[in-house]
Amino acid sequence: MTTTATATKQFMTSDQLLEHWQGHRNLTRRVIEAFPEKDLFEFSVGGMRPFAKLAIELISIGGPALKGIIDQNMEAYNEEGFNPTTKEDLLKKWDEETEVINRYFSQISEERFQETFNLFGQYEFPVYQNILYFVDNEIHHRGQGYTYLRALGIEPPFFWERF
Repeated sequence: MTTTATATKQFMTSDQLLEHWQGHRNLTRRVIEAFPEKDLFEFSVGGMRPFAKLAIELISIGGPALKGIIDQNMEAYNEEGFNPTTKEDLLKKWDEETEVINRYFSQISEERFQETFNLFGQYEFPVYQNILYFVDNEIHHRGQGYTYLRALGIEPPFFWERF
């Protein structure tokens, strides 16, 4: 009987995960850009929040959550500190948070991805699951943005063009 040793291959590196997430962020940024300024802050369908509010939620999660993971800080979620009044302000903050995400994500060791962390003091999951939630949440809200754009008669960017 012959035994063959096999090496376990990693499905995805942390760099690939970050690239995937940033691809979604690039696409969401293009969705923000596609909105007329007034509609970005005021238009909604079926009582849902305007897309600017959804973007503020996303801005308030990614960077602050990663900082919390690195600093072992379970401070509660808060989106009250940022209240943009223009698309330019929103996009500027989006870009700033992209850099914050890059900075803190790179500080997460491979081992830490498997550690349980109580994100915002209420979501106790392994770090990698929290990060996947950030991506899932963004995709969900971007879908709402697509609905808004179509309702406004605006063709949204192709969902597969993330870079």
